[in-house]
Amino acid sequence: MADFDIVVIGGGIVGLSTAMQLSRRFPGKAIAVLEKEPILAGHQTGRNSGVIHAGVYYEPGSLKAQFCRQGSAATMRFCEEYSIPFEQRGKLLVATSAEELPRMEKLHERARANGLEVHRVGKDELTEREPHITGLGALFIPASGIVDYGKITRRMGTILTEAGGTIMTNSDVRDLSEQPDSVEIVLNDGALLRARHVVACAGINADRLARLCGLAAELAIIPFRGEYFRLSPSLNRIVQHLIYPIPDPSLPFLGVHLTPMIGGFVTVGPNAVLAFARDGYRFGDINSRDLWEMARFRGFRRMIVDNIRSGLAEIANSLSRRRYLALCQRYCPELELTDLHPHPAGIRAQAVNRDGRLLHDFLIERTARTVHVLNAPSPAATSALPIGRHIADIAGAHFNYA
Repeated sequence: MADFDIVVIGGGIVGLSTAMQLSRRFPGKAIAVLEKEPILAGHQTGRNSGVIHAGVYYEPGSLKAQFCRQGSAATMRFCEEYSIPFEQRGKLLVATSAEELPRMEKLHERARANGLEVHRVGKDELTEREPHITGLGALFIPASGIVDYGKITRRMGTILTEAGGTIMTNSDVRDLSEQPDSVEIVLNDGALLRARHVVACAGINADRLARLCGLAAELAIIPFRGEYFRLSPSLNRIVQHLIYPIPDPSLPFLGVHLTPMIGGFVTVGPNAVLAFARDGYRFGDINSRDLWEMARFRGFRRMIVDNIRSGLAEIANSLSRRRYLALCQRYCPELELTDLHPHPAGIRAQAVNRDGRLLHDFLIERTARTVHVLNAPSPAATSALPIGRHIADIAGAHFNYA
């Protein structure tokens, strides 16, 4: 007999949302979450900028656009229901050069196409709203906010365990073997679990688990490190809104931004630097297995060739704090080097196709007894509740649950 009906691999916000919603939908099923770290939300979920995105940037009709808009409202409702602090501060997308103004207009059109409230802000109004910010104009998105996604994840974990679910930390999955009537799961301590079905929400290791089940032959997860700084305490009130640059439309990264955090301080970041280890939170972190897997994957080599200029610029910005500061000074010129203090970096798990193309939307694949979330890009944290519902829909139908 199986130890569990459903095992969800991954203790980030997508995994916990999925497990929580599966437990609500199928209350008679034995559900467990496996997390390799000693805590939940130890990686992407707990190391991001804490922004509740409204859904400005994403292709109208895409899963990202749908999930983000639904997820923004759902996240705030969840926080209200469970007394988790959040603030709906609104976001200003600031154009700092003439060449960014047409891109800003395209973002205005896209925001409207996605059904968002959006307002054009002129130069004078921008100064009135944010005296420390400089720009030629901006877009104001009222729906954006801030929250601690780690707290949301841990609350989801509590809801799951109160419903009879199980959370197993320090449980790194080393092997998956799909049998006719179950999935055998080998853990780092040699323990063997059996589950009727598996849902893998493994983030940075999603491709590895999928390949154990015969999937993900045409893609790989490439790690990008997002580095942050925390501003001096004297600057805790330097901005009231979230301040974002106008992003490069050819890249899936939004650029270095100023974010007031729930803890009362302000961060700047992140950049997007190729990491040399899947858990490479520092520049010098190198994992030979991770590097070899990247180097031998044709899509990685093609991605490097196609993005060599921007990639080298990101590395330079990472190595030079003065260059990093210059990115911030474009819209906040009064910042100085002494205002930038260390803050934990994050890792973004980015799926890349064999042709070198970065995947921008969610990707879910299945075998007879498993469901794999192969790409859950930003805004996955904002979108975690509708994503979890979507995965629960797929799993319930695919596994023939009543």
